[in-house]
Amino acid sequence: MTGANNDTRNRTSYDVIVIGGGAGGLNAALVLARARRSVAVVDSGEPRNAPSAHMHSFLSRDGVPPLTVLEAGRAEIARYGAVRIEGRVDQVEAGVAGGYVVRLEGGASLDARHVVLATGLRDELPEIPGVRAMWGEDVHFCPYCHGYEVRDQPIVVLGVHPASPGQALLLRQWSRHVVYVPHSRPLDDEERERMDARGVEVVEGPVSTLLSKDGRLHAVELADGRTVECAGVFLFPRMTPNDGAFDGLGCEKDEQGWLVTDRAGRTSRPGLWAVGNVVDPRAQAVTAAGMGAAAAFALNHDLVDEEIERDLAAHRAAREGSEVSVTAS
Repeated sequence: MTGANNDTRNRTSYDVIVIGGGAGGLNAALVLARARRSVAVVDSGEPRNAPSAHMHSFLSRDGVPPLTVLEAGRAEIARYGAVRIEGRVDQVEAGVAGGYVVRLEGGASLDARHVVLATGLRDELPEIPGVRAMWGEDVHFCPYCHGYEVRDQPIVVLGVHPASPGQALLLRQWSRHVVYVPHSRPLDDEERERMDARGVEVVEGPVSTLLSKDGRLHAVELADGRTVECAGVFLFPRMTPNDGAFDGLGCEKDEQGWLVTDRAGRTSRPGLWAVGNVVDPRAQAVTAAGMGAAAAFALNHDLVDEEIERDLAAHRAAREGSEVSVTAS
């Protein structure tokens, strides 16, 4: 690369730059900062779970607002010297002399030996009036995150995804009053039989809107005017990974278009890592945090190996120079 934008004289360099300030990114930064690595976290401040009032199934943090957890994490990484930069990353590029250049919106650039991508995914919601307004409050995706809060109450599952029938069958675990509305995902004969066997009612017809009263969901209205009362709606959104920062770097992806990583979070390109929902749409916050820690452990060992090779080369060069000097004298 050439040009003024590639002048490294005034750029800050880090051992690791973490892109994304959610549970996965912050936990990776925490482990690495405690390992005495120089770490920067570039954080847009838009976590996937921001619409939710509380997070669940995270040991010791169950029921805590997501932002409270993130604020605690930010304070913890700062305690160990990690830097949090508010902003967005435009692109990550290969560096001229190794490592990577992380380009931020607005023109600033940072250098890193390794980069961890922890930018999550985008939930693309169906264009049904009321869905977006109540997303994270009374409209949910994950039964393990929010099923308990509507236990034993009427639940409607919207058929908008190939996985929607399975979602309805699963939610029967939390309530006897589950209704599946096919909307854009009708049932085949086998799926209908499974619904009958599980005790899930099927109400045919597309959904026109979600109805609220005093700010809370109370029913689903169908196109023909019928309504199905409910305390919660579950749907399976279309999920798209926020992995554009790695475009052009040649990282391997699977058939569905998700980055391929090993168990530690390594991508197919050395020095690039990915954790959390950007590679695993099923990962909850606690899972993402564990993935961040696992990547940090492995990444630090890779850095140590790099440093040993560098030190060994310098040591051998010095020894050979000393031997040459003795011979010459």
